[in-house]
Order: sequence, then C-alpha cells, then structure tokens
Amino acid sequence: MKHITLGTSTPLDVGRLGLGCMGMSAFYSGAGQDDAESVRTIHRAIDIGVTLFDTAEMYGPYLNEELLGKALAGRRDRVVIATKFGTILHRGDGSRGLDGSPENVRLAVEGSLARLGTDHIDLYYQHRMDPAVPIEDTVGALAELIQEGLIVHYGLSEAAPATIRRAHAVHPVTALQTEYSLWSRDPEQELLPLVTELGIGFVPYSPLGRGFLTGTIRSLDQLDAGDFRRDNPRFAGENLAANIRIVEQVDAVAAELEATPAQVALAWLLAQGEHIAPIPGTKRVSRLEENVAADALQLSSEQLATLSAIGAAAGDRYADMTPLNR
Repeated sequence: MKHITLGTSTPLDVGRLGLGCMGMSAFYSGAGQDDAESVRTIHRAIDIGVTLFDTAEMYGPYLNEELLGKALAGRRDRVVIATKFGTILHRGDGSRGLDGSPENVRLAVEGSLARLGTDHIDLYYQHRMDPAVPIEDTVGALAELIQEGLIVHYGLSEAAPATIRRAHAVHPVTALQTEYSLWSRDPEQELLPLVTELGIGFVPYSPLGRGFLTGTIRSLDQLDAGDFRRDNPRFAGENLAANIRIVEQVDAVAAELEATPAQVALAWLLAQGEHIAPIPGTKRVSRLEENVAADALQLSSEQLATLSAIGAAAGDRYADMTPLNR
C-alpha cells in the first residue's frame, strides 16, 4: 500500500487507507456479534499493509478499544493507533457528554491506554469540541501528554476552522478527522483549503457514506432495529430514495473500470489530496480486501469530473447537528 504523511510540523507516516473499527462494536447492524471475525479482519488488515487503526472510547463505550487492544497484542509495533476522547464525563458518572477539560483529558487517556494494552497512543483526537472549555486549555493538556510520551500526536474531529487555527497556534495539529465522501462534500468549502494551508493531515471518516455508497443498502428493512442509521436523516423516506441516484452514478463508473462502487468511492477520495487517509470501516475480511484494493485503482480525469459533479446527499448528516463544527 502507498503511504502518506499526516501533518507537516509533526509528520505521521500511515498507509493511505486505514481501518475504522467502530462498527465492530457499536452503532451498526451486527455490532459485537462476531468478535472473532473482527479480530481476523484486523489481523488481515495488518498483513495487507493497513497501518492506521481508528477507534474511540465511546464506541461501546470502551468495547471497541478493548477489542482492538486484544487484536493488536504482539503486533503493536506494526500499527498506528488512533483513538478519541471528550464525549464521556470521566469527572462525573461516566455518562455521555462533552468535556474537554485538562482533568478529563488525563482521566480519558489513562483509561484508553489500559484498554488498548499500550504505553502510548500514536494519534489522540478530541472527538467533539467542548464549548465550555477553551480549546487552548484542552490542547495545553494534550501537549503535556506529548511531552510525557503518553501520546505522540494529537488531532481534532469535527472542529470548526477558527477552532483549528486556535489549536494549531498552541501546538501543531497532526490530523483533522471529519466526515467526507461523495455524499458529504462540506469539507471542500473551508476545511480542505485550511488543512492544506496549515499542513494538517485529513482523515475522512464514513468515506463510504455509512455503507450507502457500496450500493448494498436500499431499504431500512436491511438494518437492525438498533442500527444508528435508522435515525439518520439521509436514510429516511424521500432522502433515501433521492440518494440512491448517487450510488447509481458511482456504479456506472465502477462498471467502466470493472471495479466495485466502494472502490470507486474510495479512489475518488484518495484523489482529492496528497495528505488524505480515509478510514473505511468493516468487520469482514472480504470487505476489507475489497476496500484496500482501491489503493491501486486509477480514475481518469473524466471519471473524476463525473463523480465530482454528482453533488451532496439529501438530508443532514446527523439528526442533531449541534455538536459539530464548533
């Protein structure tokens, strides 16, 4: 697999396709039902060149970090571990909520290190911004963790441009993680130009539109009752029907290349910049191998233009957009 660097001030080398581990343990249909297959998927990912593995304390909560830690035992030196903090109230009762305080940062990293079975985290993201705590205070705490060797790099997830600039002024941001795909184009307006200007890597999550761009989801009946996507506006009613047009256009390009829609969607993302590392999620070896094959897929300038002209999906990304872009 080809490699890229995330960040220029504090560069981090990664394979340019990572593995999002969330769906192995939380939020999606079948989560937590076959940990053995999830572990096989993680092991296979390492074997075929994936280095960046993405998790978070809130996935479960905690279950996904524990799963990844067990899967990486004996393989730690071959991977880059990325996890996230800031959406669990460790200073309180452990319930969900935003807390970017230095005290919460310290409690969160100690828990993640234990669950992951490691003495350091390679890339530590603030999962969502806390409006009650200045970003300078949070980044100051993260800088202390870097000095202590508990984390190597830090990143932000779903942060607004002004927040990114303020954070970067305190200590260089290595990576920004935000939803970006053929059906989530918002980062193109401000975020991609900004991270290019500041030398920050970009890690698109949900690069396959929460599985929709694979072309396999056509009805909510295919999703478990507890699947997060049942309450996602883009999977609802008229939005779902309208968004099928995106898959149809991706599938047309895939047919030209004898590739799959997932591979085309990922290849398009990889073509959007030199410091972009998407993290498609899966809990199956077969899907992993399909996704990783996108690393070798070349799209023509005409195909890239066709895909770029599709436009964004119908519906908001989340039912509640208020925690985003702070």
